[in-house]
Amino acid sequence: MLRLPDHWVWDSWYVQDDDGLRHAFFLRASRALLDPHRRHLRATIGHAVSTDLRDWRLVADALVPADTPGWDDLATWTGCVVRGPDQRWYLFYTGVSRAEDGLVQRIGLAVSDDLITWHRHGTGPLVEADPTWYETLDRNLWYEQAWRDPWVFPDPTGTGWHMLVTARANHGAAAERGVVGHATSDDLVNWTVQPPLSTPAGFGHLEVPQVAVVDGQPVLLFCTNAVATPQHAGHRIWTATGPTVNGPWDVASAQPWPHPHLYAPRLVPDTDGRWALIGFLDDVDGEFVGELTDPIPVRYRPGTGLVTDRPAEHGALGSTGPASGSDSR
Repeated sequence: MLRLPDHWVWDSWYVQDDDGLRHAFFLRASRALLDPHRRHLRATIGHAVSTDLRDWRLVADALVPADTPGWDDLATWTGCVVRGPDQRWYLFYTGVSRAEDGLVQRIGLAVSDDLITWHRHGTGPLVEADPTWYETLDRNLWYEQAWRDPWVFPDPTGTGWHMLVTARANHGAAAERGVVGHATSDDLVNWTVQPPLSTPAGFGHLEVPQVAVVDGQPVLLFCTNAVATPQHAGHRIWTATGPTVNGPWDVASAQPWPHPHLYAPRLVPDTDGRWALIGFLDDVDGEFVGELTDPIPVRYRPGTGLVTDRPAEHGALGSTGPASGSDSR
């Protein structure tokens, strides 16, 4: 697991380099804030490396908020990293600004040759919500403009790229507008916003979306703390199915993956090649934990969704004890 004694850690994403080293990128904020709810507007993007997804070595932060004034001068939030056809690494991330009190979310890009040193691409955001399909800021409907958590992947045909986004439709009951936002690109830099890949289905938002093929089934993984219908109550991690990784996604039939403390997990290939989930522990016994778990092996079961592949060790599912060493176990 990854626990920092002086910082909370939450949303994370992962990539493997040419030498087999695993890189974790994650949101972090100082525990000196005391109130964990304050972490969101103090977030930077941290970075750690590992050979086994369990023992992590902290390295320099990947990205911090820009200088003021800037569209991302307040906080940098969840994203993903992919390798482009030019062999450079592309970090897509969410940014919010001081001028808008962090209420409007946009997506930006930073680029690296070595996964260590990152440079912003351009001076403005890369992708913004299009009101043709998506809700923009209206405090009477929702507390923010949702356009965050980009997940980028190549089209299976080998032509172009897709981006999934946490977004809200511009129609329907206010508490149920959460959809999978969608944009496409030919070159990872120029993006066209497309209609959503799902329809409103009882969720206020679908956070940290990710797609993968697990045991032959294309699945959409998402989490949410905003449910509006009784059948969704009590669950926060969900998987939906679709015909391909391009969707569309049947969110109305999504299946929960139960865990009392985990949030924002990612599907990550473990060292044995099997799929596992890594997420962060939030509230345990009324206290915010803010650390990343060890990999939790999972598989896909038709009619059920993701299930734990084998009984997990205590540390993988919810250990909150201190890690050995200064920053990781």
